[in-house]
Amino acid sequence: MHPPQAVRDRLKTEPVALRAVVEAVTAPGEVALDLKQVAKITSRIEGQVERIHVQLGDRVRKGQPLAAIGSLQLDQLIEEYLVGKAQADVAENSFRRTEKLRAEDIVPERKLIEERGRYLETKARYQHIREKLLNMGLSLSELTELEQGGHEESHRYTLTAPIAGTVVTQNAVRGQGVAPGQELFEVVDTSRVWVFANLPIEQARKFKEGETGTITPKGGEAVTAPLTYIAPIADETTRTIRVRFEVANQRGQLKPREYVDVTLTLSGSPTVAVQVSAVTTVDKVRGVFIERASAYAFVPIEVGREGGGWVEVRKGVKEDDRVVTEGVFDLKNVLLKAHIGSGE
Repeated sequence: MHPPQAVRDRLKTEPVALRAVVEAVTAPGEVALDLKQVAKITSRIEGQVERIHVQLGDRVRKGQPLAAIGSLQLDQLIEEYLVGKAQADVAENSFRRTEKLRAEDIVPERKLIEERGRYLETKARYQHIREKLLNMGLSLSELTELEQGGHEESHRYTLTAPIAGTVVTQNAVRGQGVAPGQELFEVVDTSRVWVFANLPIEQARKFKEGETGTITPKGGEAVTAPLTYIAPIADETTRTIRVRFEVANQRGQLKPREYVDVTLTLSGSPTVAVQVSAVTTVDKVRGVFIERASAYAFVPIEVGREGGGWVEVRKGVKEDDRVVTEGVFDLKNVLLKAHIGSGE
């Protein structure tokens, strides 16, 4: 095909070369809380809220007091603990003394057995109450303080933050009655978040955990993150595969529950490729225009992956062929007019 000079002047050709075509897969995603960074704080005892130390939106450190709960149940348990500790100490002293007397054959074996049994019984009762207090949230240092006489007439149970983060839920007010297991606060740390997306099965197969994706919030700055999870089963309704990214979010640019765009790229070995602008369709056949001497020919091609403005060509052209990259539309018009004029 010999196009008019006016068309030739608008043409630009480039040699076919080997290139690594980067295929991009994009899908909508949603930001979610990293569940390892979420803490729901519940009361372990029955009582009444006496003090609130924080409010909704406060940043808290790990171990920071959130609320103080007065509890008759706790007071009674502490009293039992102190009595049990005293009884265990007395029983131990009596048992040790009897051991020495038995060694000197001053008391019978039966007496030693009785003292040992009494000591083990009081010790077990004391340790049982101790475990209850520890499970309620009292620390070892608080128990030591109690044993040393630091017990107040009314001891308060203090709720503390198990992680550093922000208070996002507050269900407690002063004077409120609470029950064991009742959720009073929720603290979340958004310095690390998850991003979920759903990929078609055929696309999900191309990737593996550990590869890097790009997360782009609406109107925000894109960030990169590792792919940490690929669901082993497809969604029953959509027949897609759920994937998850773990994103560092110290600046808080990503907000849980917001929508984002997720992009994964796949780069293969260098292969024969042409620019996307060079590919056109004639009579439902995809191909390119190749420059041969002073003429141009339309050559059908078989394409592969596409990305980054390039298309892999599996069949039809070879390295160093010169393909038209600008003016393709003009050449196509010339070709179609020639077909019409020839009656084809």
